[in-house]
Amino acid sequence: MTKQTLALISLGCAKNLVNSEQMLCLLDDAGYPLIGDPAQADGVIINTCGFIDDAKSEAIDTILEMAALRQEGGKPEKIIVTGCLSERYRAEIKAELPEVDALVGVGSFGEIVNVVEETFAAGKAERFGDKNAPVDEVGRYLTTGPGWAYLKIAEGCSNCCSFCAIPSIRGRYRSRPMENVLAEARDLAAAGVKELIVIAQDITRYGTDLYGKPSLAELCRRLSEIEGVQWLRLHYLYPDAFDEELIGEIASNEKIVKYLDIPIQHVNDTVLKRMNRRGTGDEIRALLRTLRARIPDLVLRTSLITGFPGETEAQFDELCAFLRETRIERVGVFPFSPEEGTFAAQLDGRVDEDVARRRADFIMELQEGVMEDWYAAQIGKTLTVLCTGAKGGYLTGRSWADSPEVDGTVWFEGDCAPGLFCKVKITGLLDGELCGEEVEA
Repeated sequence: MTKQTLALISLGCAKNLVNSEQMLCLLDDAGYPLIGDPAQADGVIINTCGFIDDAKSEAIDTILEMAALRQEGGKPEKIIVTGCLSERYRAEIKAELPEVDALVGVGSFGEIVNVVEETFAAGKAERFGDKNAPVDEVGRYLTTGPGWAYLKIAEGCSNCCSFCAIPSIRGRYRSRPMENVLAEARDLAAAGVKELIVIAQDITRYGTDLYGKPSLAELCRRLSEIEGVQWLRLHYLYPDAFDEELIGEIASNEKIVKYLDIPIQHVNDTVLKRMNRRGTGDEIRALLRTLRARIPDLVLRTSLITGFPGETEAQFDELCAFLRETRIERVGVFPFSPEEGTFAAQLDGRVDEDVARRRADFIMELQEGVMEDWYAAQIGKTLTVLCTGAKGGYLTGRSWADSPEVDGTVWFEGDCAPGLFCKVKITGLLDGELCGEEVEA
């Protein structure tokens, strides 16, 4: 019997993309033909994000777009919504989006084949498993690359920052057993993956639930021993959980790229306390000084929130002074968004939305100068670049300072094949990004 054709749309973060790849693998193993165009598919799976307002809007807009396609052309016949939006707004979706035929929560990605079968047979389906259960060990249908892939080492979060709904959506923090992570990494390396991007909501706490101690340093050591793995990139490292072992491993392990994504959100002690963040501004400053001193050529990325309830002009000025001092190379900044069900949504001292956005814009103006200086300092250097493809007559790639989707591209002339490393001499800028030419290694 011929199986229905299916398309999958993955929204949101890299962690969600891994779940999408797992569902694709399960569906492929079950014999479902996978196609790229939802308008030609019998069914579409929308793996959603439900974290902030923009992500929720994108998810809802995508559902309505698929419903419009069905009304116009008859396909996709079935719309299956999975992921964070389903988990967080199950009742609302059922009440307000009758176009949706099936709902799957974050604890039931592994049941996607049964959901598809039931949806086409009975018209409707639902699965909402235990979001605090151990992480499902499922194969993946790799969609990234060439030459790189995400490696998710834990699920959920137990930090309970006051502004964040992730613990309530994704459940408590659960590490994957180290041998399972290593086995997946070996499979990825055997498939040609050379850069592993180690991800979780908080990778610094990896292993604390399974082994009674932080185990990221040990995991990195063992990952670096896998033949074929050349780069390890670490996302996301919480500032309060660094220890000497981890700093030493990052500094000494040549395969760990000297690029660290450390979300700090703020540096004012009062704001940090209201955010329910562990640690103080001085401890953040001390950590960054230590990392800069121990790790030459380190590139830092962080995320910040402006306009958090109660944030004064003086507290914002302290944050700006910190950025001028530390000159963090990569910064993402977000005006505060009150998320229902979070403690921060109930806090007094709400900052006007326009003020929060102006503060965010001001920080990005500061960052433009930092990045201009950093780019200027790279001209004349020869960088190792992972070639990712070609566009507009140039090859494209990423250096150690560039994480996919969030950072820049290196544009260069040469004959390097996608998925391979090469040496690129940086000669200037192209539309504000580094450009150069391939040279002999």
